[in-house]
Amino acid sequence: MIGKFATALTLLVLVIVCGTQGFAQTTPAPEAPAAQAPEQKPSSGQEPADEVSTSRRKRVHDYKTWNYNVGAGANLDSGTTKTFVRGGGLVGTIGVARNANKYLGLRADFFFANLPLKTSALELAQASSATSYALDFTLDPIINVPVTSKYGGYVLFGPGFFHRSGSLSSDTTVPGSACNPFFVWWGTCFNSSLPLSGKFTDSSQNQFGYNFGGGITRKMPSGVELYAEYRFTHGSHNGITTDVRPITIGVRW
Repeated sequence: MIGKFATALTLLVLVIVCGTQGFAQTTPAPEAPAAQAPEQKPSSGQEPADEVSTSRRKRVHDYKTWNYNVGAGANLDSGTTKTFVRGGGLVGTIGVARNANKYLGLRADFFFANLPLKTSALELAQASSATSYALDFTLDPIINVPVTSKYGGYVLFGPGFFHRSGSLSSDTTVPGSACNPFFVWWGTCFNSSLPLSGKFTDSSQNQFGYNFGGGITRKMPSGVELYAEYRFTHGSHNGITTDVRPITIGVRW
């Protein structure tokens, strides 16, 4: 009897022990909560990156980085050019400016200036008619002066490259003749006389020099500006000069 009881007790203990081990293997232990990284706050004096980029996007210049201009007008001559050329010749110009800020920039301009010869110059050349013009390229620092929200002004100055060209028609001058002041300015006089080849009716000269001037502007509701400008240009090479004073009216945007 005692032996049967001991055997039963032994089996009960084994069942309890085995069941406890199986429960420990099948029941997962609860996970510990994950540690959360502390929230990073911007240090004092620094803005978050998204706020910085937003402020940069909202920054707007109070000037145009690029300006373009187109104008037309008339020419006033000076110096030796005035001796042989009539004033009032047609002038046309186009230009572009790169602005560093609302006050300072760099402007490049291309000019065409018609230089009609005076009757006295044609008589010296012994020609019935002629064509004469100048092509100018200038590169100038420009100083803009805002006066009001609508009106402003500017001044500019700098170097220039000038090409003067022309042609005489029905010229009766004898080749090899002594040069008169017109042919000296025309640029076809060599050793105080005209070429024996007769190639003195056509003129082509390249000159370097300077220019300066200024203008006033009026801003329109569309944002386009009207401007009026006066410029003095001077080119020289081998003692031969070209002086042109273009007065132009145009638009810039």
